[in-house]
Amino acid sequence: MFQKKKRVVAAIAVATLSAAGVAVADAAVADTTTVTSISQLQSAVNSSDPGDVIVLKNGSYSVSSAVSLGSSASGSSSAPVIIKAETVGGVTLTGSSSFSFSSVHDVSIQGFTFTQSTTIDVGSSSKAVDFIRNEFAFSDAAEHNLIIRSDDSEIGYNWFHGKDSLGVYLGIEGPGTDTIAKNSHIHHNYFSDHNFTGDNGGESIRLGTSPKALSSGGAIVEYNLFENANGDPEAISVKSSGHTIRYNTIRDSVGGIVLRHGNNNKVLSNYIMNGDNGIRIYGNDHVVMNNYVSGISNPDGAIVVGSGTVRDHFVGESSDSRKKYDAPDRIRIGLNTVANNVNGLAGETHRTVKPLNVTIVDNIFQGATGKLADVPLMQDFYWRGNILWGAAANGNIPTVGYTRVNPQLAQDSAGVWKIGSSSPAVNAAFMTDHGTWVTDDIAGRTRAGTYDVGAHESTTNPASRAPLTTADVGPSAP
Repeated sequence: MFQKKKRVVAAIAVATLSAAGVAVADAAVADTTTVTSISQLQSAVNSSDPGDVIVLKNGSYSVSSAVSLGSSASGSSSAPVIIKAETVGGVTLTGSSSFSFSSVHDVSIQGFTFTQSTTIDVGSSSKAVDFIRNEFAFSDAAEHNLIIRSDDSEIGYNWFHGKDSLGVYLGIEGPGTDTIAKNSHIHHNYFSDHNFTGDNGGESIRLGTSPKALSSGGAIVEYNLFENANGDPEAISVKSSGHTIRYNTIRDSVGGIVLRHGNNNKVLSNYIMNGDNGIRIYGNDHVVMNNYVSGISNPDGAIVVGSGTVRDHFVGESSDSRKKYDAPDRIRIGLNTVANNVNGLAGETHRTVKPLNVTIVDNIFQGATGKLADVPLMQDFYWRGNILWGAAANGNIPTVGYTRVNPQLAQDSAGVWKIGSSSPAVNAAFMTDHGTWVTDDIAGRTRAGTYDVGAHESTTNPASRAPLTTADVGPSAP
């Protein structure tokens, strides 16, 4: 039999309410239930109430038939049902399955090591299903590790690693073919050692698929670390609309941040360092600001303003048309530092629909090779306030759009090139409306007055963000 233990805090709360004359007939006292087998775990799940905590004792458990979480296993927004390992990383689940979800809400899965051969797929009938401090070390027999179709799910402090086959670590999907799940929060995860050798289909995070391009999800992807994310040129692949990608670090990886489909996405204050791909842009009304992109080896460019095979995606277009490249329109690229790459900001020529109405302002482009700012196909671009420096050629940036002056970048202890107090970038931003989109710099320091050019503000205020390390993310992070 499994062991039940009343939570003292909950019992005291009920007693206090009773003593105060408050009716407590409907007040539930949450249980902590400790189990020692998968069958006991299923029984505890079946009888759970909101706020209950179900603990699986440390050990290795083979799961051939998934532990089923249905509507009766649901918690509430203030009292989720928590299913957890006795200690973080102390329970390894082997075999073909782990958990399945149907019409369940407000459930949190915590502290497990998954080695399954079947994808964990949270269907759209569920809601607020969270995965916290787990390790995903799936067999390559599983095409994907974790697919989230449910709204309001949190994926935090997990470690995804060791995948050599086709498929994604984490995919955000949604109901039907053309709708993305809403309000996903993806944070403080560690994505590492993804080594699929194909040309496409090995993303670390994929937000949607091409049919979902026009669906707005409102995901926040923040404080995630990617190292050796080599399964695809897209470590973060955005194929839907209305998301925010911020405060992430991508290091030593093939993959970068790619706005492949969708509109109205924000890419803010990310570090991309010493890899093959930086930031690539398709679609409309995106904001790309405060990012640091350095050491990118791809000759296509560190930031690529794509061209299109269609002008815009639209409701009712054919599936073949939806898969095509949507030319960028109304893009804002500002306050980025793009330093020491093979090429800086670049455009494309192998697709012929020109990007339209793109604003490129107050960035630092520095490099010794290639071109610093060169977009062969463009229409109604607005270039102002950029600083160019180094032996690299200017490119086709118009003379009104830049000043060629040494920004005096110096490398800090984390290997980041940034301005100092005597830099000509200080208080030199041309545009005065950057505060509409960002009010701090990439390091989290408040920008005041006339902003400094590039991703860093020269100030004596302490930084609250830096390139992430493994100590900042994953199951053991604080």
